[in-house]
Amino acid sequence: MAEEYREQNPETCSHNCETCGSAGGCGSNPANLLAETNSFNDIKKVIGVVSGKGGVGKSMVTSLMAVNMKRLGYKVGIMDADITGPSIPKAFGVTEKAAASELGIFPCRTSTDIETMSVNNLLEDETDPVVWRGPVIGGAVKQFWTDVLWGELDYLFVDMPPGTGDVALTVFQSLPVDGIIVVTSPQDLVSMIVTKAVKMAEMLDVPVLGLVENMSYLTCPDCGKEIKIFGESKLDEVAAAQGLEVLGRMPIDPALAALCDEGKIEHYEGVLLEDAVEKIKNL
Repeated sequence: MAEEYREQNPETCSHNCETCGSAGGCGSNPANLLAETNSFNDIKKVIGVVSGKGGVGKSMVTSLMAVNMKRLGYKVGIMDADITGPSIPKAFGVTEKAAASELGIFPCRTSTDIETMSVNNLLEDETDPVVWRGPVIGGAVKQFWTDVLWGELDYLFVDMPPGTGDVALTVFQSLPVDGIIVVTSPQDLVSMIVTKAVKMAEMLDVPVLGLVENMSYLTCPDCGKEIKIFGESKLDEVAAAQGLEVLGRMPIDPALAALCDEGKIEHYEGVLLEDAVEKIKNL
């Protein structure tokens, strides 16, 4: 970006970004917009879980990643940044309302002691719609970072809304994101939506850890054959084109869906996303 600016503005570029008034505007030295988290927090790694479109199971992947890391003995939290469509409290059966003191907001804990914070923990009724404009939604997400008393965490997973809008921009610019996992589904349009998410991450200098495909197949309960409900996956082609790793393929599992509906995702006994877990552990 700096080189482009120099080529386009040879008469004004001093080649010294430290003293240039256009530094940051030309992309050569982007302004640091990171927000300070609560002084009582010690959060070692922040992992974003994103998708280019809705309905691909992003929140399920976030929840399973958190459960897997918790089972390995790590201290884990989930920030539900999908303000208008929060689903983390439902998946974990968290119905309590968040309490607060002059020090900040206390996260709500799941049955296995995973810390969570969602707008549903702040609403009087979880079915009340959040009818806020973009800047207000972005401000709420930022407050989940600055005001919540997460304490000491090894991993904070951020369940982001689909797309590349205000909240994604707020998270990528305000939080020290160590990497993102992009969740997809086996459909033809996956190439386009993955590319959009990846390009946004690259623009904001956020590492993309890899791809997870949800709803990859259904295992026949009678013969055990894998049935490709949505046709053959294009994931390997997309991953190769973007230079990314495939970190997991999740089946359509009615048992897992039922546990999410019952708020008991921590009871899931299946083994999924091992490669994604290893990738995160090695950051």
